[in-house]
Amino acid sequence: MNQTLAVLGAGSWGTALAIALARAGHAVRLWTRQADDAAAMTALRVNARFLPDIVLPPSLTATADLGVALQAVDGVLVVVPSAAFRELARSLRGLLPLPQLAWATKGFEQTSGKLLHQVAAEELGSRVVCVAISGPSFAGEVALGQPTALTVASSHAAAADFWVDCLHGGTLRAYRSDDLVGVQVGGAVKNVLAIAAGIADGLGFGANARAALITRGLAEVQRLGVALGGRRDTFLGLSGVGDLVLTCTDDQSRNRRVGLALASGKSLQQAVAALGQVAEGVLTARAVQRLATHLDVPMPICDEVYRVLYEDRDVLQAVRDLLAREPSAEL
Repeated sequence: MNQTLAVLGAGSWGTALAIALARAGHAVRLWTRQADDAAAMTALRVNARFLPDIVLPPSLTATADLGVALQAVDGVLVVVPSAAFRELARSLRGLLPLPQLAWATKGFEQTSGKLLHQVAAEELGSRVVCVAISGPSFAGEVALGQPTALTVASSHAAAADFWVDCLHGGTLRAYRSDDLVGVQVGGAVKNVLAIAAGIADGLGFGANARAALITRGLAEVQRLGVALGGRRDTFLGLSGVGDLVLTCTDDQSRNRRVGLALASGKSLQQAVAALGQVAEGVLTARAVQRLATHLDVPMPICDEVYRVLYEDRDVLQAVRDLLAREPSAEL
């Protein structure tokens, strides 16, 4: 059954998902904060800032009016950076047309270290039904209609099924999970590890180092995820190892590109400025470091990324310190 859906956030990822949903036959309202951007998308039928080569389907409309975007919709999907998630959730008070909120944002709240379902509950009430959409998915490929698989996670089966049905079809395949915590942790921490992978590749360390980093990075994701209440097997799926491999190995990843820039000698400010978009791993590294310290979870790779980003650690020294750690059992 075709639905009327609101996608809140018109960056590359939000626009790509809005395009995919519209192609699947749904009526989609894409909300942006910028009235000029909404007017341009309406007139030109492209998102010139983020996906200039992809024509917006006829059933996709753009608006800068949040009330218009939400009017009589069957589902609401938030796709804004994690740093803007709380503010947007707060603005939905009294406007959300149904007690359910889905998001495809990947990250923790930087200041508190909270997962986004915790933020949503604080701003919208504990009864709000939360759905997290994650998995290995570059915006450009989704917008082009290339095959992509996603995980839809919620503790409420009907809410997960709703978004699986909305997303599934054509070149998108969606899987349901009830591990809301694990799916969010996998989607967030992989961005920090992608920065590490970019640094390693930028320093010319080769395929052996990349494979070791991804594998040991997955162990760190699992440790933190289980400590926060996720299930270990979740991290062997799309939102865990799938997203981790994608983000660590392909230069479409903004976080990997940050690592490559740092390895070349650029400052963090220069690396981020060159992207022109948010690299979630830069913010997530701080939240992960605080959480790992608080929970006493060993995350040596993420720790070194944090030090490179925020304590001016030399990238080569970070590698030396990782290699010099005492030997330990693998599992």
